[in-house]
Amino acid sequence: MRVPPSHRDAAQLHGQEFAIDPAAAYLAIRRRHGPVAPVLLDGDIPAWLVLAYREVHQVTSNPQLFGRDSRRWNMRDQIPPGWPLLPFVTWDPTVVYAEGEEHQRRAGGIGDALDSVDQAELARICQRTADQLIDIFIRDGKADLIAQYARQLPIRVMGRPYGLREDEIPGIAADLLTADAQGADPRSAGTRSTDPRGPGAREAYERTVGRMNQLVSDLRGQPGIGLASQLVNHPSAGSNEELAMDMYTVLVNAQQPTADWIGNTLRLMLTDDHFSLLLQGGRSSADYALTEVLWKDPPVQNVLGRWAVRDCELGGRRIREGDLVILGLAAANADPQVRPDSFSEAGANRAHMSFAHGEHSCPEAATEMAEIIARTAVEVFLDRMPDAELAVAPEALHWRQPEAVRGLASLPVTFTPATAAKDR
Repeated sequence: MRVPPSHRDAAQLHGQEFAIDPAAAYLAIRRRHGPVAPVLLDGDIPAWLVLAYREVHQVTSNPQLFGRDSRRWNMRDQIPPGWPLLPFVTWDPTVVYAEGEEHQRRAGGIGDALDSVDQAELARICQRTADQLIDIFIRDGKADLIAQYARQLPIRVMGRPYGLREDEIPGIAADLLTADAQGADPRSAGTRSTDPRGPGAREAYERTVGRMNQLVSDLRGQPGIGLASQLVNHPSAGSNEELAMDMYTVLVNAQQPTADWIGNTLRLMLTDDHFSLLLQGGRSSADYALTEVLWKDPPVQNVLGRWAVRDCELGGRRIREGDLVILGLAAANADPQVRPDSFSEAGANRAHMSFAHGEHSCPEAATEMAEIIARTAVEVFLDRMPDAELAVAPEALHWRQPEAVRGLASLPVTFTPATAAKDR
């Protein structure tokens, strides 16, 4: 790949430093390049990383200047098959890449459907599901809190508002986790000849989308109270194919970021001196830890991305039409103008960018649902395994795709074996 003149001294946006200490890596880039930095992605693909809070806000507030449709990318024809970040930038007909009136219509339907979910009932489902998952390994005295708990919980909880049958949720959960096995967004798996996520991912993706298509067909013209029924029968609803893709997108975005939020919070409580001391404090410490993670260890580190609609200037940089602009959410959270100094102050400060900003940000109802699931997961963990300890050294933990997401591959713990809740 020939590096353009604007990126001759660009920073590499991949490598172990983003797994070991991402905050230090982003700070070093900002000190060297300023609020908007030229960066090279895997394979020396050029892009612009927006590191400052104000500039991230500027990009997300101006969809007329920085669009979401990746088909305008000026590097699109030069990306090789199997490029590891391809799932994040491959256009597909979902609300994620929609713009203008189409996005407003589809996002409005999704927002209204999410608003229809009974949050109290969601919390009850989440607590029951968390207990059921812990019951599977509580007698063993050891577990991987990522594979056996954090990654299992969100999809199993969200299956209920979707109206999925109890007996089919485990299979859909397994397929969704397979489709997302390497931590990449699986939306585009069906459109690529080479899938960087490994064997079985495409088939799992197609099965899940097929179930969404069937669900849309079953619910069309049958108004009900479930999330899926509300979306399918919304006044703004489009074609069956469009609805199935948007339902899949909602499910995916409820799964991975929430699972990583849970995993990162459990890691914090097991490794950080402040929170390990509070571990015995139980539920009262959960909110502190969850908010601290959103500030300092957010599940979504960088969003790929936005594409310049026309030539413009951003943070003193000349951005060309079609350039890829990456939203540095983790770097923006570290901006000293907005970041709280300690976890004790974080709870009152919700100005972080971890759910992004603007018309393509996470809907408010979705963030509330994610918070219910994450908080309940942490609270049940504290109730059931108060003496849990990390089974490996903290530095031995492995992070998946650290340049895009911040999620652990595993979180092994040991604890005193206990009796399953169903036996009590």
